[in-house]
Amino acid sequence: MAVAACGGSDNTTTASTGGASSAPAAAAAKVGLAYDIGGRGDGSFNDAAAKGLDQAVSELKVEKKELEATQGETDAQKEERLRLLASGGYNPIIAVGFAYSGSVAKVAKEFPDTKFAIVDDADAKGANITNLLFAEEQGSFLVGAVAALKSKKGNIGFVGGVDVPLIHKFEAGYEAGAKAVKPDIKIQSKYLSQPPDFSGFGDPAKGKTTAEGMYDAGADVVYQAAGGSGGGVFDAAAAAKGMAIGVDSDQAALPAYDKVKDVIITSMLKKVDVAVFDFLKSYVGGTVKQGPAVYDLKAGGVDYSTTGGKIDDVKDKVDEYKQKIISGEITVPTGS
Repeated sequence: MAVAACGGSDNTTTASTGGASSAPAAAAAKVGLAYDIGGRGDGSFNDAAAKGLDQAVSELKVEKKELEATQGETDAQKEERLRLLASGGYNPIIAVGFAYSGSVAKVAKEFPDTKFAIVDDADAKGANITNLLFAEEQGSFLVGAVAALKSKKGNIGFVGGVDVPLIHKFEAGYEAGAKAVKPDIKIQSKYLSQPPDFSGFGDPAKGKTTAEGMYDAGADVVYQAAGGSGGGVFDAAAAAKGMAIGVDSDQAALPAYDKVKDVIITSMLKKVDVAVFDFLKSYVGGTVKQGPAVYDLKAGGVDYSTTGGKIDDVKDKVDEYKQKIISGEITVPTGS
């Protein structure tokens, strides 16, 4: 299945929290969490991580400390944030986002007795590093199918935050799902920024103007995988009387998007909260396993939302595709 491409090594597990740990954790763990750009309250990726952390505080009785990222910051600043947590006795430490890859790899070596987890990155490797990965292409396939099934114009769009391999997975899955329904569908695609400029994840104005261009060019559904920029895509959809697809969280159900929820027909659910909570539960239980754990459709790590009932008429068809992906009948491309 395609999830193998996300795992990166032979010891990849599917949403696994099992395995031996060299040092059992104390019950009252002090958890440090370093957010990506946007932080708690972004209505997307970071909020999903925050949800998992909040669940751990409630159910596992862990303590927490959260630190925010800043727009345009350096790797040195990320390293210092992680060191601040580690030197303060926080263990484990979770870094939210692939931008922390080099920083986690470096700081984890400096603090070998501290467990680290990083979301969305397989490259940071170490005996005390767990990589929390997702089959974003599988969930994106499903919302791509939704887009094609709901489009009346045969013209849809994709707005990616930053042109990086991770977001290519969203685009590849979306395109594959749409073309599975309608092979000749037109798909407009654009990224808001190019690395090392990561502002595309935090620029709603640019998200809005980019999506406006797509609706003006004939699209009636636009899927955004653009972090905090996604709110601008929803605003453009509302102005164009079009449809939009959210990402990471069930965005139609979030208070932040209450004014535009009617245009959000579905969201690709990336359950960062599940991965974060699983990791913390395994830490408290003394069963943390280093290396990649992949959360795919089969593990319930990705899915699509039905809030608002706007896709009830196509849900059965989408669920057919879902089962074919889970069974291995359909292998979804990752764009790499």
